[in-house]
Amino acid sequence: MSTDLAIVSDTHVPGREAAIPGWVRDHIEAADHTIHAGDFDAPETRSLVEDLAQGLTAVAGNIDPPSVDLPAAATVEVEDVTFVVVHGTGPHDSWSTRVRRLVGETVDVGTGTVVGVAGHTHTPTETVVDGVRLLNPGSATGARPASRATMLTVTVDGDALDVEVHER
Repeated sequence: MSTDLAIVSDTHVPGREAAIPGWVRDHIEAADHTIHAGDFDAPETRSLVEDLAQGLTAVAGNIDPPSVDLPAAATVEVEDVTFVVVHGTGPHDSWSTRVRRLVGETVDVGTGTVVGVAGHTHTPTETVVDGVRLLNPGSATGARPASRATMLTVTVDGDALDVEVHER
């Protein structure tokens, strides 16, 4: 049996964008679980994503007000994979090393399959740093500095992942 995830970040509604695109909402609704890597922008946006999702793991971003009420880091076990979610705040050019460090501070990366999820840069990214796979879904609304709306869907089967980037 496999599990389908929707991975989004940097929605920035209503601060930079008016709404989450319908096609992103559709992916969230269809997924078994959703991961949001921060920068909802408002508590109402968090509530909207919670209402759309079958289950939600989310963290606060650097733009989120305290009323969004989310931790800086969260973990979720999906099949045989531990996902560590952070926002990834900081300079864009050191995103991958910073996120890898944060993942290692959150869980023991030597045990099982660990995947780091972070946003912040608004650029979809899939890379491996020191043996840890890192995923960045970009901005689900195409909020600046992004040039388009992007997100990831991930099918998890045991400890295997099939990652797909969606953009419009």
